[in-house]
Amino acid sequence: MEADYVIVGAGSAGCAMAYRLSEAGHSVIVVEHGGSDAGPFIQMPGALSYPMNMQIYDWGYSTEPEPHLNNRRLAAPRGKVVGGSSSINGMVYVRGHARDYDHWRDQGADGWGYADVLPYFKRQECWDDAGHGGDPAWRGQDGPLHVTRGTMWNPLTRAFIEAGRQAGYPVTADYNGHQQEGFAPFEMTVHKGQRWSAANAYLKPALRRENCTLVRGLVTRVVIEDGRAIGIETARKGGREIIRARAEVILSASAFNTPKLLMLSGIGPAAHLAQHGIEVLADRPGVGANLQDHLELYIQMAASQPISLYRYWNLPGKAWVGMRWLLGRRGLGASNQFESCGFIRSDAGVDYPDIQFHFLPIAVRYDGKAAAEGHGYQAHVGPMRSASRGAVTLRSPDPAAPPEIRFNYMSEDSDWRDFRKCIRLTREIFGQAAFRDFSGHEIQPGAAAQTDAALDAFIRDHAESAYHPCGTCRMGRRDDARAVVDAQGRVFGADGLRVADSSIFPRIPNGNLNAPSIMVGEKIADHVLGRRLPPENSTPWIHSDWKTAQR
Repeated sequence: MEADYVIVGAGSAGCAMAYRLSEAGHSVIVVEHGGSDAGPFIQMPGALSYPMNMQIYDWGYSTEPEPHLNNRRLAAPRGKVVGGSSSINGMVYVRGHARDYDHWRDQGADGWGYADVLPYFKRQECWDDAGHGGDPAWRGQDGPLHVTRGTMWNPLTRAFIEAGRQAGYPVTADYNGHQQEGFAPFEMTVHKGQRWSAANAYLKPALRRENCTLVRGLVTRVVIEDGRAIGIETARKGGREIIRARAEVILSASAFNTPKLLMLSGIGPAAHLAQHGIEVLADRPGVGANLQDHLELYIQMAASQPISLYRYWNLPGKAWVGMRWLLGRRGLGASNQFESCGFIRSDAGVDYPDIQFHFLPIAVRYDGKAAAEGHGYQAHVGPMRSASRGAVTLRSPDPAAPPEIRFNYMSEDSDWRDFRKCIRLTREIFGQAAFRDFSGHEIQPGAAAQTDAALDAFIRDHAESAYHPCGTCRMGRRDDARAVVDAQGRVFGADGLRVADSSIFPRIPNGNLNAPSIMVGEKIADHVLGRRLPPENSTPWIHSDWKTAQR
């Protein structure tokens, strides 16, 4: 098989790449190891806890024992399915803050400032602003990716925004628009009650074109001849097969599998490759390094009234929710139930938000297990810009072996200070009058946990990944020894080879990663095609007293 462009991975960025390159008339082959995204467990937003815990849809990765978290191994799911992680994620849509992208630019990712990426966020979006109150000038209205808001029918969801206002924080009409800072309704990639993954938005329309093909198979390496990528090797149908790229190979295989593939292909830290008997084609120490994530805690409260989603957390309730969704894409199943949120600054002197809240009107874990105590609610909270860095390395030269993943969570003193502040600020919000009629006791950490030592013990025992890995093939300038790709996604050390996924992020953005990953696919596609959307010099809102006030 042969095409102009061979894309490895049908995830958030890979699907966008396939859409734009085939739209421009080029032949494209997308290679995905996972299978179909059909079925209610993926397509029903309310069933989000299922696909990320099902081996058929998930690579099943976990971290190595994390030394600062009691040597726990944390789940590190990535989508092994058409749509990639956009088919198993929580469907939360966050662009990130303007300052995130200006930081990328300033660290060597030339042409990736906010003015440069804003047009691509707008191009990808189909944003329904009816009744939202946000400014449509900041949003896109005709892109492939539908972005909506929930009904906020549950009073707990509305109480969270009001509690933020009562605590002295702003309420923003659109955190993805002019002003991120504040409390707001959450946005989600849901369209007409269905998960609107990158597969639904981009890949399936692209596959209706004659020049775009989807192929199943495990990619084992990039084939590089005379310093140029000429294709990929795949394990398919019991054998090995070369799929050739006339123009370029594009890796969109995730922050875990993209550096793994580069290393298996001879591009990475020379000493590490030599340990595994891999011929070194390019000594790039940054491959697999700079691993980042958002770590979070669930601050849980018992509800004094039976108004949470717990009433449906039983077999008859789930059957009712599922039936309503199957018959008309309506009801609780049509929402991810993350319908309100907050972005705040942890302290005076912090110029833009560094704490994010996801509010959920039930006390539950990501694996779908509800709190034994019954009705409750929770806020997922954590620092957005941890100083800790980890790495992805090879476990063996066997392409079927999972990589070794070490986030090195909580390795910096600042992480502990930031997390304690997250807990205390969340408690303050839950203590506002808006929750007076709904709040019972604190389930976790529990009212007895007040000292720094008690909170640190809770963090060590209960902190979980928000599933936002990135940074392992960092963008930068050619003279930066730790950079892996240039500002057009081109890999240093091999011609005809690019990366387009969250691994190229220099630093983790301020929010969930699906939106910026799709943006990367949109923008790298334009670099491949030799074109560029003109920058938009829109000025985002920054708190006027940020130097002296926390809110």
